[in-house]
Amino acid sequence: AARMSAPNMEERKACWGARDELWECLDRTSEDAAKCRHLRLAFEARCPQQWVKYFDKRRDYLKYKNTLEKEGYFPPETTGKS
Repeated sequence: AARMSAPNMEERKACWGARDELWECLDRTSEDAAKCRHLRLAFEARCPQQWVKYFDKRRDYLKYKNTLEKEGYFPPETTGKS
């Protein structure tokens, strides 16, 4: 769908629902993209392209942040040492 108009509420709900299902699948399968491929395709079909890009970046960021929190690594500038 190459429409540039903003998605209406129904479309947004469909997009967010597809995203949530995909993310839950990835969480359950330890990021096994192959097992979640059908959900990935649904997500891409239901969401505008820019949103897909945005949510992918967002997920990478959240995963990265979680890893840091779990492993207790904090970037040097937040520890107060120069």
